[in-house]
Amino acid sequence: MPRIALKVEYHGAPFAGWQRQADQPSVQGAIEDALGKLETGPHTIAAAGRTDSGVHGLAQVAHCDLTKDWDPFRLSEALNFHLKPLPVAIVDAVRVDDDWHARFSAVERRYLFRILMRRAPATHQAGLVWQVNQHLDVTAMQAGADMLLGHHDFTTFRSSICQAASPVKTLDELRIEPVEMPWGSEVHFHVRARSFLHNQVRSFVGTLERVGAGSWAPEDVREALEACDRAACGPVSPPQGLYLAGVGYPEAPF
Repeated sequence: MPRIALKVEYHGAPFAGWQRQADQPSVQGAIEDALGKLETGPHTIAAAGRTDSGVHGLAQVAHCDLTKDWDPFRLSEALNFHLKPLPVAIVDAVRVDDDWHARFSAVERRYLFRILMRRAPATHQAGLVWQVNQHLDVTAMQAGADMLLGHHDFTTFRSSICQAASPVKTLDELRIEPVEMPWGSEVHFHVRARSFLHNQVRSFVGTLERVGAGSWAPEDVREALEACDRAACGPVSPPQGLYLAGVGYPEAPF
């Protein structure tokens, strides 16, 4: 039974998240339905990480086990045909070893979060960014972000419904970059770790946005972290600016 790794891109707006749900559209469900058009199911695919409702994927990684010995390129073409008109695309597909796993073989996940700073309503970028009306102080935000790097108990930045066994994680990168785009000034958050807690990235961004707006001081981020109390977190950012940007493996499959 050949195992195929898939690199998946999707726009999160029409979906209730990655994970298959009985009564709501999901990215996993859409791909599994497309697989069912190619081979008799049921099909269950595994992904490197679950994204919430409205969160986008630039390079989500999943794997599937099939009966037929598909050429990976032909499989990706067939899946993309059956995924139309949904905003989901199989960007790449490769054959992997039978013991390779999209989730358990991964050694890091990378996220991108985009904030658009402008007063005029977003048109082309609507649903793809978190829009704020004021300028944000990137230097202050980075000072606050630096306090989150390393190995910590991240209870403050963990959703109350998080199912992770432990709130202790190691944050390897939280880099904040100002970017000038044709439609306005953006702030990009580049976040990297082996694994994340539920809503951790959005909790980081929402808290640091308060620093950038001047409502919090950078030192307040340290105090929030050390409180180990969800009530100490700043507002959680909306999902539409968040992207699963990449997944790292000991040997890159793609």
